[in-house]
Amino acid sequence: MTSLRSTLLAAALAGLTASPALADECSKVTLADVGWTDVTVTTAVAATLLEALGYEPEVKLLALPVTLAGLSAGDVDVFLGVWLPSMEADIRPYLDDGRIADLRRNLAGAKYTLATNAPGAALGIASFADIAARSKALGGKIYAIEPGNDGNRLILDMVKADAFGLKDFQVAESSEQGMLAQVDRATRRKEPVIFLGWAPHPMNAKYDMTYLEGGDDWFGPDLGGAEVRTVTRKGYAEACPNLGKLFGNLEFSLEMENALMGAVLDDKAEPRDAAKAWIAGNRATADAWLEGVVARDGGDALAALNAALD
Repeated sequence: MTSLRSTLLAAALAGLTASPALADECSKVTLADVGWTDVTVTTAVAATLLEALGYEPEVKLLALPVTLAGLSAGDVDVFLGVWLPSMEADIRPYLDDGRIADLRRNLAGAKYTLATNAPGAALGIASFADIAARSKALGGKIYAIEPGNDGNRLILDMVKADAFGLKDFQVAESSEQGMLAQVDRATRRKEPVIFLGWAPHPMNAKYDMTYLEGGDDWFGPDLGGAEVRTVTRKGYAEACPNLGKLFGNLEFSLEMENALMGAVLDDKAEPRDAAKAWIAGNRATADAWLEGVVARDGGDALAALNAALD
C-alpha cells in the first residue's frame, strides 16, 4: 500500500510539473505597441528586461482599439501606453467593469494637444480659437496620426461639433511618421501647419513648435498635460506576481524617453538596440526596476541582466 501511495504521489507530482503551471503560463509575455515612438521605446525596454530574465516577450503592433480589445480578451498581457486624460473615454468602460486592470503610472509630465510650427505662430495662431480664421493658409487641414487613435478622435469630435468654428476642416489621418513629414515639409516651405503634438518626443527639439491654448475641454488643462499608465489584462499581476512586480516597478522619465526616441528617429537605431544601450548606460535606474524581481528560473535578476548585457 505504501509503495502504491508513493507511486501515485510521484505520478501526481510529475503531472503537476508537466502541466501548465503558473510559472510556465507566465513564460510568454505579450505586449502591445500602438506604433507611437514613445510606446515603441518603452515597450522595447520592457522586452529587453524580460528577455534578460528568461521570459519570452512578444510585441504585437496593434491599433489602440485592437489593443484594448486584446487586453479585454486576454490576448494581450501588458500595454505601457495609456495616455490620460485623452484616452479616458477609450479605457474607462474596460476599467469600470474590470476587463482591464490599471497597474500604475509610468510617466508624469507628459503633454498631448494641438500645436503649430513657427510660421503658424508668426501668423498669430496661439490658441484653438485662432485656427479657423487661418483656414486658407492652413489648407483647411489639421494633421493627425493613425486612424482610431484617441487624439484623432478628439479632433474629429471637435470638427463634428463645430467647436472653434472648425466644421469645414479636414482631419488628415496617416501615422506619426506621415504627420511629422508634413510638418517638416511645411516648415521648410515656411508654411503654417496645425498638427497633433506631444511630449516626450524629439519633435519638441527638432521644430520651433507652439502648443495651442484653449483646448482644455478636449485635451485637458495645462496644454494637454498628461500622464501615461501601464495596464494589464484582468488578474495578470496576481497570476504572474514576478511580472506584476517588474511592471509595477517600471517608471520612466521625459529625459529617458526623449533620448531613446532620438536614437530611434534621428540615429535610426533599432528600438531593442537603443533600449539595450540605454539600460547598459543607466544601470542605477535599470537595477531599481529589478528590485524584488527574480529571473524566471528563480535566479538573481541582476546577475541575469549582467549576463544579457555582456
